[in-house]
Amino acid sequence: MKKAKIQKEAKKPEITSLELHEQICAIRYENIEKRMESGSKRFVRMELMILGLYGAIIGTYVLEKII
Repeated sequence: MKKAKIQKEAKKPEITSLELHEQICAIRYENIEKRMESGSKRFVRMELMILGLYGAIIGTYVLEKII
């Protein structure tokens, strides 16, 4: 939908190709930032899983020494 809006604006003579390029890049950067935010949420979850695995390994070692 945004691309259609940009294309309509591109037909106007007062928008230069540089301004059009800046608008397209702004949309791309917004999408990249959204993807990075969603990726960082997944990394947090993975870090917690790794910490849980460390706890399980240490707990197993401690139980082995006790038994």
